[in-house]
Amino acid sequence: MAAGVLGGCGSVALVGGAAASAAPSSSSSSSSSAPVPDEVDLQPVAPGVWMARGRPGEVDPANRGRIGNAGVIVGERGALVIDSGVSWRHGQALLAAARRVSSQPVRRLLLTHVRQEFVFGAAAFQEAGVPVAMHPAAASLMRARCEGCLKTLQRVLGADEMQGSRVVQPDEPIEAGSLVLAEAIGRPLQLLTFGPQAHSSGPGDVALLDGPSGTLFAGGLLDADTIPDVQDADFAGWRAALAALRGLPLQRIVPGHGPLAPAALIGRIAAYLDALEARTAALLAAGTPLSEVADATELPAFAGWDQYDTIHRRNASIVFLRHERDMLRRPDKEGP
Repeated sequence: MAAGVLGGCGSVALVGGAAASAAPSSSSSSSSSAPVPDEVDLQPVAPGVWMARGRPGEVDPANRGRIGNAGVIVGERGALVIDSGVSWRHGQALLAAARRVSSQPVRRLLLTHVRQEFVFGAAAFQEAGVPVAMHPAAASLMRARCEGCLKTLQRVLGADEMQGSRVVQPDEPIEAGSLVLAEAIGRPLQLLTFGPQAHSSGPGDVALLDGPSGTLFAGGLLDADTIPDVQDADFAGWRAALAALRGLPLQRIVPGHGPLAPAALIGRIAAYLDALEARTAALLAAGTPLSEVADATELPAFAGWDQYDTIHRRNASIVFLRHERDMLRRPDKEGP
């Protein structure tokens, strides 16, 4: 793990080390000085499908930490909310928004992956009697890590903003192929996991395909115009996921961060992962010290993506260290 990174808390947790030396760019800071309202705006993306767009940038008081996307799917018997926001207040606002767009009862909340801006609103759903569904591997990671993330958020966003927020115990473990969500709301849905033991962009990360509309809620697997976080990733599993997603009849993608995207987003994320691995391997082969890796891992093709100056620099250190670990484990130890 790269020095100075607080594990698993996402972009708010960059302290010290190479990552913290990056000055925030215009693309990685909050894009608007306008106050973020309590109310969540759900935008229709297909019949019966809505998306709540997160704000760009790192978690900070200006954006209230509301940087992750969320969504709602409505079926014949109920509604499903996908991801819960960064706080109990955010979760309350998402639940209220779901109830505004449909008279159907909210039957389930799906947590797609473990990042702070997606999980801490779940408490509001449980208080309203809405069961929380999550993959067991993701739930295990959340139990192990998220109390620390919550303390960081309370410090960064303030006790008032984070009031009522807590790490929940999911009510319903779900695996690939589970029909629980589809049956709960009365709509064809396909729950997807990839990689060995469901480890791709993170342990237990799931995506959800809405059959009638071809809309994929990608969770941690895909970000649009935003640097993906590789901290918990298994690259082999992630690449297997991207290959499998290319074979699906996708009409649109609701990414974890960034705007609604076409299926071509899959190729852009694959290209970033390839470039990141290749560049850091070359730096290791050249004997570059870790202290210089973040600066040396320039990837101009992705420099315009949100959080390039923060998450990308951290990614570089993480992948560089993984290359080094793999090299040291090889008998010849002659470089990547």
